[in-house]
Amino acid sequence: MSQVSQADPGCADNPDETSSAGHGYLTSKDAYLKRLRRIEGQVGGLSRMVADERYCIDILTQISATTRALESLALGLLDDHLRHCVVRAAREGGEEAETKLTEARDAIARLVRS
Repeated sequence: MSQVSQADPGCADNPDETSSAGHGYLTSKDAYLKRLRRIEGQVGGLSRMVADERYCIDILTQISATTRALESLALGLLDDHLRHCVVRAAREGGEEAETKLTEARDAIARLVRS
């Protein structure tokens, strides 16, 4: 999921910019969307399990599977960010490199805490 197109213009510093800004995950966008739809289905399944008063352990097992799916997605996005945005910024150097490294460090810290 971390393929980076050489023709990609770079990372957007403004999250409000359009997809043409070149986020690292764009080469895998369809795969990420497919995974997110699958996770949405898992969350919907959790709601149905609670509504149907399913056995607690079965619900907890499904929560664990959903959590692992989200963690996997997050790690894929982080990998894309590191390989694309952070590498590009590091090559250019300067303040942007420090900013991207700090962003990556903070994202990793959030993932570790979750």
